[in-house]
Amino acid sequence: MAQFNGRKIAVLATDGFEQVELTEPVKALKGAGADVVVVAPGGGQIQGMNHHEKGDKLPSDMDLAKAKPESFDALVLPGGVANPDTLRTMPQAVAFVRHFVQNDKPIAAICHGPWTLIEADGVRGKAMTSWPSLRTDLSNAGAHWQDQEVIVDGRLVTSRKPDDLPAFCREMLQLFEHSMVNRKAA
Repeated sequence: MAQFNGRKIAVLATDGFEQVELTEPVKALKGAGADVVVVAPGGGQIQGMNHHEKGDKLPSDMDLAKAKPESFDALVLPGGVANPDTLRTMPQAVAFVRHFVQNDKPIAAICHGPWTLIEADGVRGKAMTSWPSLRTDLSNAGAHWQDQEVIVDGRLVTSRKPDDLPAFCREMLQLFEHSMVNRKAA
């Protein structure tokens, strides 16, 4: 089992995130000893969704304006439709994600989460999956989209939907652990 011994992981989200796509990866990462920080524009509470129905409001840990991407070891991008659609229109959120892309830090994105990666120039040439409605967006941005439960390509892991969370969390933990060990050794 992965052990992160306090490694710092950012989860970037805002209102409209798919609740289990944030809570399950956070639970898995905390269970492995990671220091997980939910980063949200404006800080405060963010509204979760259970598909089309409102879920819980969850507290964020840090305002995006105060978050320094260089202080994080990896990034998680949960889905939900409104969450990444909002984030991809925010230059500060896109710059935050772009830091992970440009510095080859591990990223895990599920469902609609890859929308923000498109804006951060993080999908070109990558084998990826997502919620099916993103297929054309990802393909047009240069990704090689496939309808699979989970895909790992380099330092990127992607999945399609909440049903894929067990595989997504398993591969995320493996990727993050492997990437962090290799970065530490470098």
